[in-house]
Amino acid sequence: MAITPPSGNANNYNQDPGLISENNTQYYRGYQDFEGDGVTLSFTTNFNTDLVFYTPSGANYALNNFKLYTGTNGNPRNTYVEVLSGYSVSGNKVTFDVAPSSTEVIVVQLKRADGGDFGTNPSVQGAVGNAVEENYGSYAYTKLQDVINNFIVGYVGTGKLIPSVKRTDVIFHAKRGLQEFSYDTLKSIKSQELTIPNSLSIVIPQDYVKYVKMSWIGDDGVKHIIYPTTLTSNPGASLLQSTNGIPEQDQFDNNITASSSTEKKWKNNDLKNISSLETSNILDELGYGNQNERAYGQLYGIDPQHANFNGWFTINEREGKISFSANLVDKLVIFEYVSDGLAYDMDTKLPKMAEEAMYAHISYSILAGRANQPEYVVRRLKQDRSAKLRNAKIRLSNIKLSEITQVMRGKSKQIKH
Repeated sequence: MAITPPSGNANNYNQDPGLISENNTQYYRGYQDFEGDGVTLSFTTNFNTDLVFYTPSGANYALNNFKLYTGTNGNPRNTYVEVLSGYSVSGNKVTFDVAPSSTEVIVVQLKRADGGDFGTNPSVQGAVGNAVEENYGSYAYTKLQDVINNFIVGYVGTGKLIPSVKRTDVIFHAKRGLQEFSYDTLKSIKSQELTIPNSLSIVIPQDYVKYVKMSWIGDDGVKHIIYPTTLTSNPGASLLQSTNGIPEQDQFDNNITASSSTEKKWKNNDLKNISSLETSNILDELGYGNQNERAYGQLYGIDPQHANFNGWFTINEREGKISFSANLVDKLVIFEYVSDGLAYDMDTKLPKMAEEAMYAHISYSILAGRANQPEYVVRRLKQDRSAKLRNAKIRLSNIKLSEITQVMRGKSKQIKH
């Protein structure tokens, strides 16, 4: 069926199929439109992003990543109205209960993070919604589901190295490979922007593996690095004790726990007693002020590990939270961390530059786990996996000689005495 754009849109929608499924309008402006014929009920979009659908009458409708509009061919955009009933979505296929007429145009509009509305006045800058952010740059990635399908097609069968294999085995090794690649090969560093509440703690993300960097953001938007500290810790358990110091038990003979006194004292701590950069009185900084206001390192020299104005954080494994020092309350922070790459299960994406390394990893893992496999075959696959993984690391590395040169220019400056 021919796909006709609204009036004023001269993009050609009847392109030959290729690796890139979207045209420029679909990618940059985030919408695709179809012309009804009075017969066809279903229309399939070819966005790089899958449609997320909850019924308009349900409580989760706001979680949809698209909106559906209809209008009359030739009419301006601001006459299009949102469709709130009479259709369903399966995958990327929109199916109507009643076939749209031959004069009717159906528009599928991907939503921006701040909305995205096809039916607004197009003269307003940005009124025609852009695609959701995950749609941008998505061509550089391959879904894990597609990797599994491609592997079974290309590497499994009669006359191939792997005559047969269960799909569940391929899925298992693909997930494990993605998890291993995420640690040191893939671009799996994620970040969150959060505000530190009065409790001085935030919850660790569900796909968290280890932290990369923590920073608070000033009014000028500049990052200020927050470092972890060894000055305090978060105890695994705080036990309620009797007067003899023996832990108390409940009726089930389990130790009774209480809130941590260590964490409470750290939360109420005045950081000028710790950081030599916290006090503003020069006499105090020289060690002549009140004894209680002398910071560590002030009297006999600064201790760099404690000379920190930006505050500290600790990883509270017991509560699954990140705890902050008292001077960071209400601060806006950016938390960067390594993800294991499996937060969204089979919807996880793999960079195309590492796709061949993933195939090599799955091949090696499957045959290495089988009995009576020739050792020379397993060894060859292991070497092949290592070589392709090394190539993937090089391809995905973001080291630029010009940026290194720019940084090193400041290393040759003479320091005046």
